[in-house]
Amino acid sequence: MRLMHLSDLHLGKRLNEFSLLEDQCFILQQLVELVRSEQPDCVLLAGDIYDKPVPPAEAVTLFDDFLNKLAQLTTVCVTSGNHDSAERLAFGAQLMREGGVHFCGLYTGEPQCVTLQDAYGSVHIYLLPFLKPAHVRHCLPPEKAEQVTTYHEALRCAVERLHINAAERNVLVAHQFVTGAQTAGSEAVNVGGVDNIGAEVFADFDYTALGHIHKAQNVGSERVRYSGTPLKYSFAEWQQEKSVTLVELGEKGSVSVTALPLAPLRDLRKLRGSYEELMSKDFYDELPKDSDGLLRDFYHLTLTDEEDVPDAVQKLRSVYKNLLQLEYDNKRTRTDNAIEGAERVVEKSPLELMEEFYQLQNNQALSEKQRAYLQGLLEKEESR
Repeated sequence: MRLMHLSDLHLGKRLNEFSLLEDQCFILQQLVELVRSEQPDCVLLAGDIYDKPVPPAEAVTLFDDFLNKLAQLTTVCVTSGNHDSAERLAFGAQLMREGGVHFCGLYTGEPQCVTLQDAYGSVHIYLLPFLKPAHVRHCLPPEKAEQVTTYHEALRCAVERLHINAAERNVLVAHQFVTGAQTAGSEAVNVGGVDNIGAEVFADFDYTALGHIHKAQNVGSERVRYSGTPLKYSFAEWQQEKSVTLVELGEKGSVSVTALPLAPLRDLRKLRGSYEELMSKDFYDELPKDSDGLLRDFYHLTLTDEEDVPDAVQKLRSVYKNLLQLEYDNKRTRTDNAIEGAERVVEKSPLELMEEFYQLQNNQALSEKQRAYLQGLLEKEESR
């Protein structure tokens, strides 16, 4: 049994307000070609199909086209993630099931399972949407519901209610944050790890296809894995290699995992140097270019000039047309701006504290106009 595991498409996402629709269309077509060449028995989509609960129309159209192409090639199983609206994502699920596309939207407490056959017998693919404790409590009698207070307990309870046959081969598709997973920098992760799940809840599954974490990785063993995003969605991910996961199940207990690399339309790159260096043809000449001769990829540039370059963004974009972020790294920006005497906060006026905070955040003092404006606001507040 061959399964292709992917997740976190985040269709409709913008990177620094730049639309990634063209890039997502390109990578989805690449995924379709991989499905065509690898011929998996099923494609597992582990949540966060869209970037927002109410996605833009063009993102819905893009996913509709992607699903139609996949359905012509193989069976498809889709779970909802924390970014999705479970109800909207699973609209028309009953109709699409006859076409080999299986959706798991809202959690109902009832097992959602797709069973496939191969030479070794049955493979049961169980689908769980993104779960919070409240989702599970809603499906339990009061005396049991009060025992489910954490994400781990919620998922453990949901898995128990699947009543799987451990003697057969079982696969789970889920969208949760498993303790020990390394975040990529672009996920929506709760502070303090309150949404953490222990990997031991997946012990009875031959393979667990996870979504939510954007970096491809195994958690504990290759039987519990995040496929990661097909594209880089943050400059924190610029050095990562994106892939899709191919899983092969033999007889009970035999599992092998292969990461198939993906090549984006436009990569994310970080460069640093002086303005003169970055604008030197010798410096950028070997970088990937479009047919117009301008650099194709998305760029985060760091200028090392001691003085600010007037209109730097506009000038740099004459070469780096997809410049998304620009920052300076020089003596001024590296100056330690820690405010001394924090223990004397009570001795300082509100205006003094605001001045210090502004200095810390911006590496420069308030202008007289800004200072007068703040003073006016404070006086107005005091008069109330």
